[in-house]
Amino acid sequence: MEIFDQIQGGLISALGPFGPLIVVGTLGVVLVALMIPVLIRDSKDPLEKLKKDQRGQSRPTGSETVHLRTNRRNEKLDKYANFLEPQDAKALSQMRLTLMQAGYRNRDAVRYFHFAQLALALGLLTAGVIYFLLFVSNDQTSAQEAVMYILGPGAVGYLMPKYWVTKRQQKRQEEITDGFPDSLDMMLTCVEAGQSLDQSIIRVAKEIAASYPALAEEYQIVSQQVKAGRDKASVLNEMAERCGVQDISSFVTVLVQSQTFGTSIADALRVYAGEMRDKRVMRAEEKANKLPTKMTLATMMLTVPPLLIILVGPSILGIMELFTMAGQ
Repeated sequence: MEIFDQIQGGLISALGPFGPLIVVGTLGVVLVALMIPVLIRDSKDPLEKLKKDQRGQSRPTGSETVHLRTNRRNEKLDKYANFLEPQDAKALSQMRLTLMQAGYRNRDAVRYFHFAQLALALGLLTAGVIYFLLFVSNDQTSAQEAVMYILGPGAVGYLMPKYWVTKRQQKRQEEITDGFPDSLDMMLTCVEAGQSLDQSIIRVAKEIAASYPALAEEYQIVSQQVKAGRDKASVLNEMAERCGVQDISSFVTVLVQSQTFGTSIADALRVYAGEMRDKRVMRAEEKANKLPTKMTLATMMLTVPPLLIILVGPSILGIMELFTMAGQ
């Protein structure tokens, strides 16, 4: 007990009244970081070695090797799958769709996302502990300040990947929405010139690649999947799901119905392209109408205080001088 009291007294004198708590918390974080690989390590399956041997014997060469490697999962992350992926199938599907709409199509994107959350949370938590011990901790530090400096950076690190993905998803959807009316006009021109819908999609993807790369990438994926022999309706529906934009979903519905009922694709594109142009003008007018309301607060904050100083300032100075003279 005397040794324990001496250690506790030394920690309190060195780190303040929260010294023992800080040391215990730091040791807990370090132990958790060290035990994670041990807890999630899977025992090696005897069949896994046989599969690796078979893959090594039947390994292709040349360009085929590159193609297979790009479509294969990262085997180093397989043993961490139970830890880096949601166990609920619905949550996993929703997270994969969100990352896909943000432009991350890698098969291990969900695992990379959760790994980034874990790494940033532990890293910033450790940095917060070090900063608190070196620069903030003293006898007058409160428990609220300790929690803020230690747990605050960890929470920021955990939420940072989600914020980044959300902003990237919104930016990509805005880019697709802005470029979609122009792409429809180009597609209508190509169809009316005698090209098929597949050829027009390829041509439009090349033309808008410099201005709207996200939309051009979606069109390229559609053209490649159609060339591979997939059903056009399912390919277009997957495009609408990847984009997450209502205009794309409506466009896909129009094309599928036109193909189903045998109506003219050119007429459907002409009508829908006109609607998209009108909708873009309405969005621009909506933003223009919101601008005065948004500028009102800034105008009041930047205009009213200087105006009050100019108008009321001399009167206040005169009143203060009058009270000073009366007091003397």
